[in-house]
Amino acid sequence: MAGRKAVMRELLKAAGQTYAAEAGIKLADTPQPLYRTLVLSCLLSARIRASVAVASTRALYEAGMRGPRDMADATWQQRVDALGRGGYRRYDERTATQLGDGARIVLEEWRGDLRRAREEADGDAAVLKRLLRRVPGLGPTGADIFLREVQDVWPEYRPHLDAKVLQGAERLGLPRTASGLTRLAADERPAVLAAALVRAALDRKLAQDCLDRAAGQSGAATASRGAPGARTPGTPGSHVVPAGGWPGRAGPRRPWRSGSRGRGIPRSVRRC
Repeated sequence: MAGRKAVMRELLKAAGQTYAAEAGIKLADTPQPLYRTLVLSCLLSARIRASVAVASTRALYEAGMRGPRDMADATWQQRVDALGRGGYRRYDERTATQLGDGARIVLEEWRGDLRRAREEADGDAAVLKRLLRRVPGLGPTGADIFLREVQDVWPEYRPHLDAKVLQGAERLGLPRTASGLTRLAADERPAVLAAALVRAALDRKLAQDCLDRAAGQSGAATASRGAPGARTPGTPGSHVVPAGGWPGRAGPRRPWRSGSRGRGIPRSVRRC
């Protein structure tokens, strides 16, 4: 097993981006980005690929549905069309209705500002999740996704590392405790750590790639400290995988894009 620090380093290098950032949301403790993250959480919690939920969140924004008032004032057909442009077609009609109803609840309960729900919860994650679940389409999974994504701007809820995060940690052989994971992640933001581990839980190939690359680095370091005359990693006859992988394998990973992942994984597993 590769060293845990090396595994964490490779994971964050390959998948260190929040879903909100991927959806183009510049998260801050202000009404519009918080509401857009709520919408994203609703879409991510459905049985569809994360890439489709991200693309549909962008499509809603581009169609002018940027805050709860915009969403409530849009017609049902406008919401359906925007979801369709994002590829969200399996549940588009029901979700279009839920988005409209949810926007009206946000307006009625918290006057369009989710910071009022934060104040009402007063730092209690269980209370906040119960409040958020008043929004149609946002169940326990969606409430956890929202807390994972906003924990950097609502620090009283960090580190929020739920069951899906810990599933990713287990797949990578990493600690299943918040303290152990945050220690390995060093100065990385908890929301980024959580999103990276969720991606490892959803994508077996991503997780294995991180393990392989970490093992390659560990093997190369061990060989360099070996006895004189030891073969160099990657040379004929060597059993040590070079840090960059064997010739012909893919080179350094590009920044994460969820659209390239999830193929072949059961829909029930792909949810965040």
